[in-house]
This record gives sequence, C-alpha cells and structure tokens, in this order.
Amino acid sequence: MEKGSSSRNRRPRMLSESERERLDEFIDLIHYSDRYSDKTYEYRHVMLPKQMLKAIPKDYFDVETGTLKILHEEEWRGLGITQSLGWQHYEIHAPEPHILLFKFVPTPRSRPKNFQANVQ
Repeated sequence: MEKGSSSRNRRPRMLSESERERLDEFIDLIHYSDRYSDKTYEYRHVMLPKQMLKAIPKDYFDVETGTLKILHEEEWRGLGITQSLGWQHYEIHAPEPHILLFKFVPTPRSRPKNFQANVQ
C-alpha cells in the first residue's frame, strides 16, 4: 500500500549512465517468480539481489519507510528488471525490501491475462 507523499516519484526519475553502470553487475542475478493469479489480476514478484539495494540511488527510496518507492515502469526497467508490457509495480514486501510485487494489467499493447505461449 502506498504511504505518505514520498512513496512514489511524481515523474519517472531516470538513472544516469554512472548509476546504471553500478547496477550492471546485478542484472543477471535478478530472480522472477512464476506468475500466479486471482479473479482480477495476474501477479509475480521480482527478487533483487540484496546487495543491489545499496547501489540504487537514495531518491528511489521512501524517506518514511526506508524501502524502495513504488516505481514507474521506466524506473524499474532502468534498474534492469525485464518483463512484458502490462506489468505494474504496486507493492514492496516490507519485511524483505528486496522483493518487489507486480501485477499484470492488460492493455491494448500487452498480452492478455494468463496468456500461455505455445511451448513445443
């Protein structure tokens, strides 16, 4: 749940080249859960390496909670998280702040909910 006025940047705050370079060593260590769903949404969680949190700029964190803010798509993609179109960051798992929770909200440009690619 979003708390306080600092829980999300008003506009996406893009990383500088040097900030991005500091994160490069962690990109291959990001873990993506399987998708799971309820009647409304499809969900997944993304686990960042704990050490990666120390390399993320301070203004990506909520000053009240000390956890990452709810990130705009451009921000989480800038951190190196890769997912199809339609995923929205909606929550941080506070006891484990390196875990970001995402929900899938279908758009005209994204795949449908619970889409299964034909696996041969």
